[in-house]
Amino acid sequence: MTRKILMGAGLLIALMGLIWMGQGSGFFPYPEQSFMINDRSWIWWGGGMILAGLGLFAVARRI
Repeated sequence: MTRKILMGAGLLIALMGLIWMGQGSGFFPYPEQSFMINDRSWIWWGGGMILAGLGLFAVARRI
């Protein structure tokens, strides 16, 4: 049970990072008034989130 929860959390964190990268690059401009749109720093933050989420997923697979 804990394994599945951690794996799901890892995937959700990675998905959130992907959304952050999309907003920072301007590829995913939603919502239109977001401060993250076309702000390149969010590409880096999103990449870090993706790595953290995939890391959590990998650790959870070993439990």
